[in-house]
Amino acid sequence: MANENPDKPEQPAKPEPPVKPEQPAKPVVESPQPATPTPMPKPKTPNLALRRLKSGFKPSRGQAIVAVVLALVACVAVVQVRVNRADDGYQNARREDLIAILDGLGQNTRRLESEIADLEERKNSLSSSADKAQTAREQAEAQVRTLGILAGTLPATGPGVRITLNDPQGKMTSSNLLDAIEELRDAGAEAIQINGSVRVVASTDFVDDPPGIRIDGQKVNSPYVIEAIGESHNLAEAANFPGGLVSEVTGPQVGGTAEVNELTTVPIAALHAPEEPRYARPAPSPTK
Repeated sequence: MANENPDKPEQPAKPEPPVKPEQPAKPVVESPQPATPTPMPKPKTPNLALRRLKSGFKPSRGQAIVAVVLALVACVAVVQVRVNRADDGYQNARREDLIAILDGLGQNTRRLESEIADLEERKNSLSSSADKAQTAREQAEAQVRTLGILAGTLPATGPGVRITLNDPQGKMTSSNLLDAIEELRDAGAEAIQINGSVRVVASTDFVDDPPGIRIDGQKVNSPYVIEAIGESHNLAEAANFPGGLVSEVTGPQVGGTAEVNELTTVPIAALHAPEEPRYARPAPSPTK
């Protein structure tokens, strides 16, 4: 059929609506069914041979005692091995070191035996004396004098040594002098003074002050003269011991000289001025 109105434009055709894609079907999840527990097999009864084997391993009373004894022997053997290993240090020591150790032990033994004899003598004198108060007073005064000598507050005299150390190059330090004092103390020195002016006590300090050394605040220069009271032979041996004071001073580290003289009488007149304690005070007597 012809278009009746040729001047009217032709209407466009309406687009068709889009087709929605089909949704995939959801999978159906089946709920898990509980598993049926598998029954555990019943333990089998051991046969007769196994029971006889187990019964054969039961120790008797005698076997238990033997096992305990063997365990004790093993413990003792382990302890002995450890002790032997601890003593291996003396096997590698030099002969001179072993002699020095043995000599030091002998000196300590003699000193302790002397102290024991002195204490027993005091005890006997106190128990047998008619005037025990007077005897106790005399012993207390003697003890005060001994403590005053050890503390450096009283002069002393007795056998000993005089050691003269020359340090021409000024290489000697406070540690060298401190080592000398310690060696003399270990050898049994009871009173020591240096250069006739400084009394050496437990609280004495040594400080380097080149050229020279400052001892308790007092300057001391070479030659250093150390005078010590004690058993002269032991003190001299301690100074001349290889690797000791004389070897250290005459060695290349210091390059000095040392002279050791044993004397029957060594007067020590230098005194130490003790400092007044700041906080400590004498405690009252328990009888008051």
